[in-house]
Amino acid sequence: MKYLVQPKKTAHGEITVPGDKSISHRAIMLASIADGETRVTGFLDGEDCLATMSAFQQMGVKIERITEGELVVHGVGKHGLREPTDTLDLGNSGTSMRLLTGLLAGQSIATTLVGDGSLMKRPMRRVCDPLALMGAQVATSSDGTPPVTIKPVDQLNAIIYELPVASAQVKSAILLAGMYAQGKTVVKESKATRDHTERMLSAFAYPVSVQEGNISIQGGLSLQATNIQVPADISSAAFFIVAACIAPQGQITIHNVGMNPTRTGVIDILLAMNANIVIHNQATVGREPIASITAKSSQLKGIQVPTHLVPSAIDEFPILCIAAACAKGETRVTNAEELRVKESDRISQMAQGLASIGIQVEEFPDGLRITGGSISGGEINSAHDHRIAMSFAIASLRASSVIEISDCENVATSFPGFVELANSVGLSINVQ
Repeated sequence: MKYLVQPKKTAHGEITVPGDKSISHRAIMLASIADGETRVTGFLDGEDCLATMSAFQQMGVKIERITEGELVVHGVGKHGLREPTDTLDLGNSGTSMRLLTGLLAGQSIATTLVGDGSLMKRPMRRVCDPLALMGAQVATSSDGTPPVTIKPVDQLNAIIYELPVASAQVKSAILLAGMYAQGKTVVKESKATRDHTERMLSAFAYPVSVQEGNISIQGGLSLQATNIQVPADISSAAFFIVAACIAPQGQITIHNVGMNPTRTGVIDILLAMNANIVIHNQATVGREPIASITAKSSQLKGIQVPTHLVPSAIDEFPILCIAAACAKGETRVTNAEELRVKESDRISQMAQGLASIGIQVEEFPDGLRITGGSISGGEINSAHDHRIAMSFAIASLRASSVIEISDCENVATSFPGFVELANSVGLSINVQ
């Protein structure tokens, strides 16, 4: 699948983007092992989250689709999952694989987790190593990549684990395994990462303690079914926030966006770049803060991205690179080596893509230096990475000619309906 994106100068509209992917994953996982029925609204019907749902259905969980984005999950309890008859194929979803590895480590069933070509190249030892310290029987291929094979054990043991890298997925896997461990498991993080797992565990009445970077969970308790409303995904909203900021004539409002403080680094970075952004209609749904965001045409300026904001904006750096390409001066991001092990090597792919549309860029092992300039047209290889593809589509708002983006199939993993929504606010994306 290719996108042919025509140059446009206007981005206007009042929209809602799909539900938060991170929260949708966790809603399915915790609802499946809770006692009772959980109703989930705002669920993201993207391929990644559907892969998580399918995995639990294969393990005996009944999940009813009520309407688009609305599910009822009939929980089977912490120990009620059944052994699947085949491998669990998680598609392109690293979140599914890493979190499921933790959740399944304490089960009395054997499972094997696989994925598509991209996922089968992603590192899994960062999750499997701490789980092994807990006594889990988890194995990867010789180079630390999937398939991940999980065998049942009699008992997991609690550990105190200091995260070597800032990773919400690793933290979450350990906490989920900690529910099945004997004693209190503690995860220590030097940099705050997204805390959706902690918030949702509390929503399911499973206590989690968070004190000065130490997150602890007691094993042996149960989860109680609840109703979960999933906010709109700030990672998806970020494409349209940047679209409004870089468009010569731009004003877009996005409603009901999740404003979890561990996820708003993208807003803080854009504000530091002189973006015209207003946050309004603030509220809380469940245990997650939400708000409306209005962004307008802005005279962006280059900055040194503060390192403390990097973990909370790690998924948004592809679109932030487009903002930097449209800013006056130089933008530099460092301490972002995690970008190299996403759906693609996002540092390398963004550097190549920016250069191909006429932007001066320098690549570092842990980041990029981007000098704002004039965007030409060009051909972009998205490397089957949904965020790369969507980011360069947004760049058309400042392009002088057509941008052709290849390998766009995986946009459906996180943002079903992206093309239609983008075209509704003024872009011109033709799918081929």
